[in-house]
Amino acid sequence: MIKLVVFDLDNVIIDGEAIDEIGKLANVEDEIAEITEKAMQGEIDFETSIKDRVQLLEGTSIEEIEKVADELPLMPGACDTIARLKEEDLDVAIISGSFDVVADKVKDKLGVDTVYTNSFTVEDGKLTGEVTGPLVSCSKLDVLNDHVEKAGISLDEVVAVGDGANDISMIESAGCGIAFNAKDSVKEIADVVVEEKDLTKVLDEILNQLTTEDTENDAVEDEEAEEVEVEATEEVEETEETEDAEAEVEETEEVEAEDAEEVEEVEEAEVEAEDAEEVEEAQEEETEAKKSKKDLPKSEFVLADTMEGVRKQKDEKEAEIAQIAEEREEFNKIAKEQRKIRDELNASLKENLNKAIEYRNERNEINKAVEAAKKARNDANNQIKNLEWSSGKRDKVKIENEIKKIDKIIETRVLDIKKENQLVKNANDLRKQLMDIQEDESVKEEAQELRKLSEEEHEKVITLSEQAQAAHEEMLTYFRKTDDIRTAADDAHKKFIEARNNASAKHEEFKAVLSDIHVINKKLGSNKPRKRRSDKKSSSGSNKNREEKERAEEIFEKFKQGGKVSTEELLLLQKYNIN
Repeated sequence: MIKLVVFDLDNVIIDGEAIDEIGKLANVEDEIAEITEKAMQGEIDFETSIKDRVQLLEGTSIEEIEKVADELPLMPGACDTIARLKEEDLDVAIISGSFDVVADKVKDKLGVDTVYTNSFTVEDGKLTGEVTGPLVSCSKLDVLNDHVEKAGISLDEVVAVGDGANDISMIESAGCGIAFNAKDSVKEIADVVVEEKDLTKVLDEILNQLTTEDTENDAVEDEEAEEVEVEATEEVEETEETEDAEAEVEETEEVEAEDAEEVEEVEEAEVEAEDAEEVEEAQEEETEAKKSKKDLPKSEFVLADTMEGVRKQKDEKEAEIAQIAEEREEFNKIAKEQRKIRDELNASLKENLNKAIEYRNERNEINKAVEAAKKARNDANNQIKNLEWSSGKRDKVKIENEIKKIDKIIETRVLDIKKENQLVKNANDLRKQLMDIQEDESVKEEAQELRKLSEEEHEKVITLSEQAQAAHEEMLTYFRKTDDIRTAADDAHKKFIEARNNASAKHEEFKAVLSDIHVINKKLGSNKPRKRRSDKKSSSGSNKNREEKERAEEIFEKFKQGGKVSTEELLLLQKYNIN
């Protein structure tokens, strides 16, 4: 029973990607769109993508963003869809990695009950480049699990609608997952795929399910009513027949109404096996509908001309239905095994992904320490330079450059003796000044300490960089493992779907043969339910009743052909209501 419908926001409730439109304000729409596409395809994890995109928006005015949010168009059919779902008394929620500045406006416009989104961090009216919220590091399934727990419902009672990789967790876990104009990875795991950009198509699918649920419930109620009617009829018969009929009706309520004699015994074992499988598939309602006689296909079976021939046909059909049931059970077994493998792989996938994220976070923390060490090293080097300049080194360098310049002129040019002597004198005077300059000893000591600090910080940079590289390699290793596990899980899921489809096909064959058996039983006059027994053997009383009934049928055939009927034979006809 559907109780909650959950939608993604971007490209589902609104016709566009909100952050891409906001990116135009900061002239970074291309960079943001590229990251968005990678996230939608599942090439990068959502936490990284949302942080990277929001970082690009640093300094953008929140007031301008609110204007953009007001102008974002709703998806065609959004208003009608939400309104109709509310008319059906269904709760509606939005779970999106987008932002409250957009989602809150949509919530007010459409009357959505609950919204889960992220938030920009704002200071002085501008984005800081940081993002917070439940969907930064948590998955949509985590948020959905919290919601259904608080609401007191189960995931089987949820319809989830989405389009991107970060929607997969909730689409796969919900009772019904709908891929709406979605990526291929989403379509592969969804129960329903909608390709048109019109939310009323999603509404149609949900309403169809609601109608199916009502029909199945009506079928069960009709079946129970038939069983009550049979029970009431049986109460007016003889004591021994009444007790047997009541036992038959009671057992029939547990499995299936109006099945036929030996076929019922075969069907009971096989339907019970099927039920065990489909309970795990969360398809109990569908199973109940399949049990209903009204769901059986119309039979075109041609009966034999004689009663002996009809009985032979019944034996053949019972053997056929037993074989089909065995094949169906084998397919259900395969489906169960592959589902278990898939679920175990998905659990392993989550563990490996978490491990990869742990190493990524460790690498990022180490890189922060690397940057801090670099800054400390560079600060020390700058202080050394300042000390050297302030202690006379600047003057020394200047004088040395002047001396070099004079010496070069004397060496490379032809000068008269007077000018050359003047240059030599100038150079000698500069050399005397150079000798008089003395560096401050305290400054030298401070500079030495700073050089030591610079070397220590540089060693930290080297060591931490190696650690960061090691964490990065570990991260890549676990990400590669997740790719391998995801491939194996996808393969197991495909096998599960294939086996489940094969089991469904076999069940359709089972129903077709069962329909033929109902035709046969009607001809034999034995389509009335009887009590099933685990050893598949009738009691002596049941055997006696069956023999009497067969004898009564033979008497009636004799009577129709003009034969005389004794009082004892007439009473036997009345007992089994043959006329």
